[in-house]
Amino acid sequence: MQMIPMLEIDAGLLPLCALRNHALAALAEQALIAEAELTPKPGLVDRRGSGAHNDLSLNLMRLSATSLRPFFAAMGAIATGRDLDVSLRRDLAAIGRDAERKMYQVTGGVNTHKGAIWNLGLLVAAAARNGLTHSGEIAADAGTIARLPDRPQPALITHGDMVRNRYGIVAGARAEAASGFPHVLESGLVTLRMVRAAKLPEEIGRLDALLSLMSEVDDTCVLYRGGGDALSVVKSRAQAVLLAGGCATAEGRRRMRELDQELIARHASPGGSADLLAATIFLDAVERQSEIRRDHSRWEEQDGAS
Repeated sequence: MQMIPMLEIDAGLLPLCALRNHALAALAEQALIAEAELTPKPGLVDRRGSGAHNDLSLNLMRLSATSLRPFFAAMGAIATGRDLDVSLRRDLAAIGRDAERKMYQVTGGVNTHKGAIWNLGLLVAAAARNGLTHSGEIAADAGTIARLPDRPQPALITHGDMVRNRYGIVAGARAEAASGFPHVLESGLVTLRMVRAAKLPEEIGRLDALLSLMSEVDDTCVLYRGGGDALSVVKSRAQAVLLAGGCATAEGRRRMRELDQELIARHASPGGSADLLAATIFLDAVERQSEIRRDHSRWEEQDGAS
């Protein structure tokens, strides 16, 4: 696996806090690209193809991630030294809306990373505010910010809103953040580090972390595209892959391929879980104070095209 290069900055030209904000923004970009390139993922864009999507590609995901980096840096800068108050929440939201507009501009109107802008933006701000590195502390502060009110905005109904209204569940990026990212801390990070401790390849840890998230999260992307039946399939079959030994075993990989084919047939993609995997990768890197390695496992040559 290869590291994604971080931005080269002349340390003599910027104060320490600015250097940290640029580093956090670089990690956020790296996390998004690492998630997109991770292969093979069930129903999601990866190096094999577009998964269950007909409007996304790997190159588009990379382009989107790179376009968001300056906005993550701006969120870190505006949060540095600030109190956890409504003023900070509103300043971050304004930058987030600018980031969304940029995303739609570079993607031609395609939503590649709306949930990730929210998740990673909050985490970058929380980490930058007073130099936190512990994942639990960063997630807790991000949750505090997320629970604060924003300025009144035009009443736009999102896919997440539609799903929550239809199924009566509290789910989606907003709910995960407001709760302090429990699935990231208790499923994603726990699984990633357990696999790493077993000395298995990093991409296995990330794939198993994704499956762990899929087995637990009420993914509004799945619900919107496939309904409750699709969500049941995602949760049960992701758990079945893990029970078969995860992606490190032949049986686990076979079950993963079956889940991938099922989700493509249903046009259902676990995009919410993918966003939380990016948050998992980001928090892990911040706590380890390391860059994020890209997946160059070449599994697409074994697994074939989607």
